[in-house]
Amino acid sequence: MPHVQVRPSRELRNNYRELADLAIKNNPVIITNCGKGETVLISMEEYAKYEDFAHQQYIINALDEAEERAKDPDTKWYSKEEVHERILNRRRKTHV
Repeated sequence: MPHVQVRPSRELRNNYRELADLAIKNNPVIITNCGKGETVLISMEEYAKYEDFAHQQYIINALDEAEERAKDPDTKWYSKEEVHERILNRRRKTHV
């Protein structure tokens, strides 16, 4: 289990390498400013894991929303071809 460190923001400038090494070893570092937590320094590996998790949550939420909309009898359904055409039209509009 990671050991969280709490350090003042001035240490970013004065002891960056030490803080980076802590984060690389999967020990998040909470950076404070005027005694209050402001940011968190984590390793790129941990950040990638967080991004994957956030993306999965986004997909799950979108699927849940789609499932709810599908229950509505007034939901408009599109064929695969119609969806493809709508996507192409949107892309054309944004690239003009």
